[in-house]
Amino acid sequence: MKSKKLSFYGILVAIIIIAPFVFPSFSTQLATLWLMIIVAMTWDMTGGQMGYNSLGNIFFYGTGMYVAAVITIAIPFDVGEYNNAFGGGIYKFTDTQYFLGVFLGILGAGLFCSICAVLIGFVTFGLRGPYFAIGTLGVAIAAGELVSNWEWIGGGQGISLPVFPYDLDLGKTFFYFLYAVTGVSLFVFLKWLYSTRFGAAINAIRDDEEKAEAMGIHTLRYKLTTWSMSAFFIGVVGGISAFQLIHFEPLETAYQTINLGIFMVVCVLLGGKGTLWGPIIGAIVFHVFKEVTWNYLLGWQWVALGALIVITVVYFKDGIMGGLMRSKPEWFNSDAENRAQAGADS
Repeated sequence: MKSKKLSFYGILVAIIIIAPFVFPSFSTQLATLWLMIIVAMTWDMTGGQMGYNSLGNIFFYGTGMYVAAVITIAIPFDVGEYNNAFGGGIYKFTDTQYFLGVFLGILGAGLFCSICAVLIGFVTFGLRGPYFAIGTLGVAIAAGELVSNWEWIGGGQGISLPVFPYDLDLGKTFFYFLYAVTGVSLFVFLKWLYSTRFGAAINAIRDDEEKAEAMGIHTLRYKLTTWSMSAFFIGVVGGISAFQLIHFEPLETAYQTINLGIFMVVCVLLGGKGTLWGPIIGAIVFHVFKEVTWNYLLGWQWVALGALIVITVVYFKDGIMGGLMRSKPEWFNSDAENRAQAGADS
């Protein structure tokens, strides 16, 4: 069985590595798929594994974009002057400055968002159920409005970052692998985390927080730690997105609560909350569905998306993984996976 698992993961790694070379015309779509997978897995850390459904995780994505941009610009230039000139081709970045900005910007975005999660969590984790969801959504909406009125970082016109210094196709491949490495690292980390006592503790919080506290679990500490880890990875992909998009705006791109902010939740519901593979499967199915409808049902794509959400919520409450784990239990032998799903069903 162990050899089969190794073979399975080996095949997956091989597919991940060769995908942008076999399908070079779809490098951007493949990179976006990785983005969806990552934000779905991070949302499930709190929403599925811990039982705190957030509608404000997009805050960390947008904040990660701006932090990465500010760090990159601040290395060689004055941020305020740069944004007043709107980039405008006036400011030129050397190759060294660009790649140093990518490295420091992405890392700084993750760390900053992780700190923000702890600070915000001290307030929002006093709320539960729908109040927590609405509270986090309020944070994301407020952040978008504040940033859109902050002229030092571009205000409503947004920020322009330097273009990838080499060939455009090479740039697409570069960003694909940045997303892929982040996604694989997150998967490996979560596979380990959910098998530890920490994973059992956050599942206990999801199942019954009062009983978890009575058992001696410091629930606030676990909640803050989980959300900060989730925010770190969302901030990282936000930073990568900033460089990939080159130019982004606060409301339409960074703090897009009605698009990516909702999509990450739908991916998890579609794949199955509280499972390791559920968010991944859900993100893949959702991304394919979105690409098909956006290309072939133009004008009706939002209707199709709304129908998918309704069907998922009404008829597939446990998602794809939940249905498979009930109908084909012999396919799954991971105690952590089964424990998580059992808690989600209760």
